[in-house]
Amino acid sequence: MLINWRKSSYSGSSNDEMCVEVAELMSGIGIRDSRDPDGGRLVVDRVRLGSLLRAIKDGALDRA
Repeated sequence: MLINWRKSSYSGSSNDEMCVEVAELMSGIGIRDSRDPDGGRLVVDRVRLGSLLRAIKDGALDRA
């Protein structure tokens, strides 16, 4: 199965920038470092990833 990794549209086009890529997998959402595509990867449950993204957008994880 071919995995379609994609970078956020908010990421720049330079390869020097640090960003992540995501892919939809059967087991959840895959996350990897765009600068190290052959390195380690995370697989996150879709519901929990949604909760994390909402918390980030709401500022719930901001440092004081």
